[in-house]
Amino acid sequence: MTQYEYDDQDHMESGGMTFDFRGYLFKVLNLWKLVLLCIGTALVIAYLINVRKQNIYKLDSLITVENDQNPFFTANTSISFNWGGVSGKVGKVITSLQTRTHNEMVVDSLQFYIDYLKEGKYRKLDIYGNSPFYIEIDKGQGQLLNHNLGIRFINDTQFEIFTEFENDAGTVQYYGDKHTDRVSLPVGSFNKTFTIGKPVVLPFAHFTLFTRPEQAISENSEFFIKFSNFDQVVNTYKNAVDTSPFSKESPSVLRLSLSGHNKAKIVAYLNATSAILSRTELERKNLYATNTIKFIDSSLASVNNSLKDVSDEMNTFRKQNKVFDVDAEMTEVSARLREYEMAKEIDQTKLNYLNALDDYLRTKTDYINIAAPSSVGIEEPNIQQSVSKITALAIERQSLEYTMKESSDLFKDLDRRINAEKRVLLETIDATKSTIRLQLKSIQRQVASLESKLSNLPEDQQQYLKIQRKLDISQESYNVYLAKRGEAAIVKAANISDITSIDEAKDIGGGLIGPNKSLNYMMALMVGFFLPMLMIFIIYLLDNTIHGSDEVERLSRIPILGLIGKYKYHNNLVVFEKPKSAVAESFRSIRSSLQFIFKKQEGDEKLGKTIMVTSSVSGEGKTFTSINMATVYALSGKKTILLGLDLRKPKIFDDFEITNDLGIVNYLIGEHTLQEVTSHTNVANLDVIPSGPVPPNPSELLMSDVLTDLIAQLRQEYDMIILDTPPLGLVTDALQLTQFADATMFMVRLDYTKKGMLSLINAKYRMGEVKNISFVLNFYKHKTNHNYGYGYGYGYGYGYGYGVYGNAYHESDKKKGIVGRVKRFIQQI
Repeated sequence: MTQYEYDDQDHMESGGMTFDFRGYLFKVLNLWKLVLLCIGTALVIAYLINVRKQNIYKLDSLITVENDQNPFFTANTSISFNWGGVSGKVGKVITSLQTRTHNEMVVDSLQFYIDYLKEGKYRKLDIYGNSPFYIEIDKGQGQLLNHNLGIRFINDTQFEIFTEFENDAGTVQYYGDKHTDRVSLPVGSFNKTFTIGKPVVLPFAHFTLFTRPEQAISENSEFFIKFSNFDQVVNTYKNAVDTSPFSKESPSVLRLSLSGHNKAKIVAYLNATSAILSRTELERKNLYATNTIKFIDSSLASVNNSLKDVSDEMNTFRKQNKVFDVDAEMTEVSARLREYEMAKEIDQTKLNYLNALDDYLRTKTDYINIAAPSSVGIEEPNIQQSVSKITALAIERQSLEYTMKESSDLFKDLDRRINAEKRVLLETIDATKSTIRLQLKSIQRQVASLESKLSNLPEDQQQYLKIQRKLDISQESYNVYLAKRGEAAIVKAANISDITSIDEAKDIGGGLIGPNKSLNYMMALMVGFFLPMLMIFIIYLLDNTIHGSDEVERLSRIPILGLIGKYKYHNNLVVFEKPKSAVAESFRSIRSSLQFIFKKQEGDEKLGKTIMVTSSVSGEGKTFTSINMATVYALSGKKTILLGLDLRKPKIFDDFEITNDLGIVNYLIGEHTLQEVTSHTNVANLDVIPSGPVPPNPSELLMSDVLTDLIAQLRQEYDMIILDTPPLGLVTDALQLTQFADATMFMVRLDYTKKGMLSLINAKYRMGEVKNISFVLNFYKHKTNHNYGYGYGYGYGYGYGYGVYGNAYHESDKKKGIVGRVKRFIQQI
């Protein structure tokens, strides 16, 4: 293999591995209309999406979570409640907002399971807050779910319910207890008239419609109402409220935000959720005080009954015994005795409370119903603090039961803390009870000593003093409990919630967060641009056809002889019938380039020159080129003959209006003479020998010595012999004819010939099977050729006639467009 052949092979391999970015760019520029179409289509789609999408709004409110102490908690307050600090409350509030129980209360209070709608341009619009009417439903009756009920106002007093039922049964929900049921429906159209303000009683709806006096309703205006499943509505709002600290500096201030399509609904839900959250937190906070008041009320009732019984006993005794006065000394003893008995009563009450508390702690698991120890006068700090801590932990555990599983580690931690506090409290209770029992024994001894002093009095006076002491003790106990009860009620009434709304949600305009129309247009622009670019890139990578001269130069060392433009005409005689066309000029340019090849060849200049025209496959313009090359030589005064050697698929006879009955086949088999198979044409100096009948053995005929002698004879008689041969890539006939060719023109049709076909001719060229071969590019078009305006002749065998002469002469008056200028600019980089 020669160095030239090695270079050619290296050129081929390296050329096949590179990506022609400039070619891809020209491909994009050629398809700029497709890119603009895709961009325009994407923008139209984005516009249609934007106009059809509902606006999304986001509003917010602010609440504060503080440890708001009761203003009545003073050093002199006998009943105290330890509420704890702010620590942990923020997390509890955030958790509460996500509980089903909380959201059920909010949805139920606002009745968000009822939708008020009206027909819009693209969909039914939610008109909550702007509806000219409202309905009051009967929660004890079923309402049809997920079905639009039309409301058409006939006049100021009447309206019509209309709808269409496709099924004979539907689901209704009873919003009182939230259960559902199935009801029968009348299939088809439904219309019925009702009176405004009067109950609507239907199998599938029970409500009363009222109009809003501040909003006028025109006749025949139509609206819709729709009932939704309560649990599904709650689920939509359960995690919809976004809760976050307002700032790092104010962690106890929370921002509540909610997104939706209807701003009035957002405002109502945020404000309702804040109000209900504050109310439920106050109820939890007052639970301890409420239990204490219940305990005092029960004790007060018992003391009141005792007081009544003792008063009756005193009245009866006085009536029977007529005792109204006792010795002063004995009266003083009785008073001291009353004090001891009062102390005994107080200690016994404390002991009873501690016994009940001990039993409660040991037998119960719910510790939220414990009364305050101070309600019975127990001032032991450890007991008060332990009871408060246990109650607070129990309330916290109860609030978490709505959102967390029982197996949660948080529950285990709370239970551990409650049990630890309970053990400490039980030990403290035992110690306190022992102390109280010792006090009771001491009091009992004092009582016994004083009672012995009174034993010397007459029996009726002893009885009188005893009843009097009981009456005084009962009255004093009643007064104490009554005071504590009043104090506890004041404390509860003065209590305020730890959660306060500091900035309610309000529609002051704005709040629009979507759809992001600008982003949609940007996305459409990007998709509209990059999608066709990607498609063009994929098509370009998968495309294995030849589109321009630069690809031919990259894939082969064989020189390019010339370019032939695409020209639509009814026959192949373009040069003869349109001699001033650009295509005719390109053939003349090729003719000029062939002179360089012939001048370099040694031989008798008096003999005619032979040009073989072939291609890789059929349809690449081989016959078209053969006819016009023969014509261009004949018109120049050269005696020319065109031989149709494509014996399998003869074509050249039609354009010259001759028959194919006789041809070179008849001459080669010896049936007719050369003169008999030769036809004269209308073109001066041009003769044609058609192929003749299709033979069974075309290859053998072309290999015969008769053809060799014929070519030699024709060289003596003609200046130019043009051989129209079979495709080189399909059959081997053309290889047999290369021995006769002084120049071989290999046709490459742009946008048609495959790149792989060049490897075949390259291999034959390297092996020396074909010589003096040049490429002729057919169907050359400015808009598809990568080398726009890059045609020119340089060196041996490069005559880009059409690229220069055709463009300069025939198209100099054409004004280049923007795309053409961009192409030329890129080409010159």
